[in-house]
Amino acid sequence: MDDAQLLRYSRHILLDELGVEGQAALLASHALVIGAGGLGSPVALYLGSAGVGHITLVDHDTVDETNLQRQIAHSLARVGHFKAESAREAIAAINPDVQVTTVTERADAALLDSLVAQADVVLDCTDNFATRHAINQACVTHRKPLVSGAAIRMDGQLSVFDARTPGNPCYACVFPPDSGVEEVLCATMGVFAPLVGIVGTMQAAEALKLLCGMGSRITGKLLMIDGRDLAFTAVSLPQNPHCSVCGKAH
Repeated sequence: MDDAQLLRYSRHILLDELGVEGQAALLASHALVIGAGGLGSPVALYLGSAGVGHITLVDHDTVDETNLQRQIAHSLARVGHFKAESAREAIAAINPDVQVTTVTERADAALLDSLVAQADVVLDCTDNFATRHAINQACVTHRKPLVSGAAIRMDGQLSVFDARTPGNPCYACVFPPDSGVEEVLCATMGVFAPLVGIVGTMQAAEALKLLCGMGSRITGKLLMIDGRDLAFTAVSLPQNPHCSVCGKAH
């Protein structure tokens, strides 16, 4: 690190858990963020401000005025712009040294297979189950840690799935693709604005800890967040031996 970086990241370097070595690891790391909306906004901004050297942002959607209630990486001036490009501009305004790659295509299985293979950590900030399962499949295939977040109405969820360690569950162990879970969207059900900030910020924190070597203590757990009472409940998640993605037969 040069003198400017030592100054910029001095508050990280002062932490015993992180230090010079941890910050250097962040600068050399690559994070893949899928979704640049309510969750992806705080994720992108905190990963960028913390000095993650390379961030790839994937989102095919454009900024709409209704997004601005909670998607803090965007602004009125960028309504109509691709969300990934808008978030890139927001990161650059905070930390221009971060390399940001934007992908303004829908995250299908083929694209995810390519992008996940290049990343050190993957953050799922999407809002539909089909994409979540495609992300999970790619992370299991390439043995990449996945930080998954969700928020709807007044409720949030956070999990870390790490396929690098045998016996850890994957997303499909908890939410099987054929479970028939009903899709719920912010556009129809609503979402409390600060809730996506809480979940997204926690996703960024877990990703940073993974990247700098601290590890995550919620790997293999589902953290449920009640935004009404600000109550947190953690549930341990065993691997499903019959899981169609990571089970023993696969």
